[in-house]
Amino acid sequence: MPVSSGNAAPCVDLNSDLGESFGRWVLGDDQALLALVTSANVACGFHAGDPSTLRRTCEQAAARRVVVGAQVGYPDLPGFGRRFLDMEPGELTDAVLYQIGALEALARVAGTPVSYVKPHGALYSAVVQHEMQAAAVVRAVKEYDPRLPVLGLPGSALLRHAADAGLRSVPEAFADRAYTPAGTLVSRREPGAVLHDPAEIASRVVRMVTEGHVVAVDGSVLRLAAESVCVHGDSPHAVAVARAVRTALEDAGVVLRAFTG
Repeated sequence: MPVSSGNAAPCVDLNSDLGESFGRWVLGDDQALLALVTSANVACGFHAGDPSTLRRTCEQAAARRVVVGAQVGYPDLPGFGRRFLDMEPGELTDAVLYQIGALEALARVAGTPVSYVKPHGALYSAVVQHEMQAAAVVRAVKEYDPRLPVLGLPGSALLRHAADAGLRSVPEAFADRAYTPAGTLVSRREPGAVLHDPAEIASRVVRMVTEGHVVAVDGSVLRLAAESVCVHGDSPHAVAVARAVRTALEDAGVVLRAFTG
């Protein structure tokens, strides 16, 4: 269930993947999304983003008082980090450390810290069940700064390893992704994996946050405990979706607040 305090209104974080443009190639409307979300999962240069884009995204987030998190991924720019890489655990730990450190430098000069870590794309999917890669990511976070929370899928190996390592594990839900009956995300290779209708998505998120459940692709109802909800920044209707979700949550009496606050 969303974060709450006593009889206070329910609270939830709204996050989005940002900083994914590269040079003259532009992906998404970061400025518009930063006016709507409470946390920004900023790319770290391995799956997307060049140094100037990342610094500018951190500056824009700082100006909006949006919390910055490091979105770490496989070193796979051509595949946008959406292809599984069978990396040796130590190599993956070092890759994650490198990315957090790189974004931390750019965020620091932008006037904001890196406040959490979230895997991206294929790495996010892998660490749901891949024990060695989940442990490798957690090891990187713990070695870098054990105060950093880890954002991931409820029930994942990643969040279990994070909790076992003494890190704060933060479960998240996805506004615009379909769920399997097992509670994992439907592969992007499958039809219907990504939802597009803003009104439908907004209604779905309100149920997630206020009722704690989501309907899977087979019609079964899954219990869902999430402190943060992700709206993807790279879809064609990302801004419209984020705006509809924020408006619907506020209309339902939900307070939008970063989970690190």
